[in-house]
Amino acid sequence: MASATLLKSSFLPKKAEWGTTRQAAAPKPVTVSMVVRASAYADELVKTAKTIASPGRGILAMDESNATCGKRLASIGLENTEANRQAYRTLLVTPPGLGNYISGAILFEETLYQSTVDGKKIVDILVEQGIVPGIKVDKGLVPLVGSNDESWCQGLDGLASREAAYYQQGARFAKWRTVVSIPNGPSELAVKEAAWGLARYAAISQDNGLVPIAEASENMFVKNYSY
Repeated sequence: MASATLLKSSFLPKKAEWGTTRQAAAPKPVTVSMVVRASAYADELVKTAKTIASPGRGILAMDESNATCGKRLASIGLENTEANRQAYRTLLVTPPGLGNYISGAILFEETLYQSTVDGKKIVDILVEQGIVPGIKVDKGLVPLVGSNDESWCQGLDGLASREAAYYQQGARFAKWRTVVSIPNGPSELAVKEAAWGLARYAAISQDNGLVPIAEASENMFVKNYSY
């Protein structure tokens, strides 16, 4: 009997409301607060981020691949050898007072393990100048199947183990670059893939002690067009 009374009072309209439409009350929004701590590296990550973002200084992007570095060397008539790349990178990290203007340096993997022509580790030279060593960790763009001739960024496979090794070598932040093509859509698939990849990269980086820099580039140029 109690259940019947509850049913009548809760769900059946009153006689005066017969023939009218009752609108359900809009659900109240629920706010959920969640604090995520980056394991044992939490305090160090905050310190690193503050150093990189210190006022009046910027980030030096010297993460050219060996192939790109070879193009720069070729422009001045030099071969793309390890010795020439070493000399080129030595010039980048040894100017007097560099640390007054640069807070972080993004390195290519070879550079992270490389020494200058004088035999001093490049990472050590950066740290002595108050510059945080960083590392490019993505593996470049490849075609995204099922999209509008778009791409996705590879490199998540094995990222955790690679970043653990980079941390041991002295890196304290990472960079991952992906591209969203505006002329080709962008398709929902490409946007989701870019966002998912950046999020996974960032989580893995923090778990291994590296501050993640997420670079989402927009390709605004139309390569092929006709009127």
